[in-house]
Amino acid sequence: MSEATAPAPAPARPSKDPLQGKTLEMIVSELVEHFGWQELGQRIAIRCFQSEPSVASSLKFLRKTPWARAKVESLYLFMLREQARRGPGRGG
Repeated sequence: MSEATAPAPAPARPSKDPLQGKTLEMIVSELVEHFGWQELGQRIAIRCFQSEPSVASSLKFLRKTPWARAKVESLYLFMLREQARRGPGRGG
């Protein structure tokens, strides 16, 4: 008797989720690059963005504070929509 072979898995479809494959560190770094720490601290009023900000301290706080992480992810999605609306080559 021969063993039955399992059917090959279907090819993965690319995710439509813009957060898919993005680490929290990548998200925070892109936000800082786009807005800067000062504006980021104004848009999301949390101490890790306002007082001696760093990516490391922000990650430590955001990983244990779901509501703050949700705000950061929401701002990131807003930034992506604005960039897409402006189109390529139109500055930041």
